[in-house]
Amino acid sequence: MCGRFTLTVDPADLQSAFPEYSFPIQGKPRFNIVPTQPVLVLPNDGKLAADYYIWGLIPVWAQDPTIGSRLINARAETLAEKSSFRGAYKYKRCLVLADGFYEWKSQLGTKLKIPHYIRLKSGQPFAFAGLWDEWLSPDGSQIKSCTIITTEPNELMSTLHNRMPVILPGSAHAQWLETAPQKPEALQNLLTQYPADEMTAHPVSTLVNSPGNDRAELVVPLPFDKTSRDPKRDFS
Repeated sequence: MCGRFTLTVDPADLQSAFPEYSFPIQGKPRFNIVPTQPVLVLPNDGKLAADYYIWGLIPVWAQDPTIGSRLINARAETLAEKSSFRGAYKYKRCLVLADGFYEWKSQLGTKLKIPHYIRLKSGQPFAFAGLWDEWLSPDGSQIKSCTIITTEPNELMSTLHNRMPVILPGSAHAQWLETAPQKPEALQNLLTQYPADEMTAHPVSTLVNSPGNDRAELVVPLPFDKTSRDPKRDFS
């Protein structure tokens, strides 16, 4: 799954990575984005403009917006089958912008889990494949929300978890953001593992476990003597 991520790059770098889109004025760097918070999204609404959506999909038919906290991720393999995602997969796709994410690795023989920070070796921002929807509350207010799609892990991620978020390469962005309805068979081949040799991961402090912590030290590599992992193992 993907339960925490970051977006810390300079706005100019983000604009450079996605030059065809316009962006809202951005706030401070985010080192610990958690579900139900606003995330920066590029929707396939034809406007070529990024906006902030709530992380946790609230389907248009939902009776209660709290369903969103249970729909932060969507499995690529079952998007066309699940009622929560089927319509959005066809009509409402998006890119969720990030520059890194976290995963927790279980330590053999213990209940301890060590958080790891994963990013591209290039250090560049990237886009998760996502779905979005709009929900109208009884008071007439509108909530735009999204979910992040996950798939089987690549070689790097399989050492940490049995799932990973779908990171779409730039060559797939236009197809994913096509405004016309799409059939699953036209999109499914995009929802694959990102190349492991273009990614890197390192253990970080358990400070990231608390949603209230949101500062740069969360992504700093943890000294090897503070983990039970073999310090000789190459995670670069």
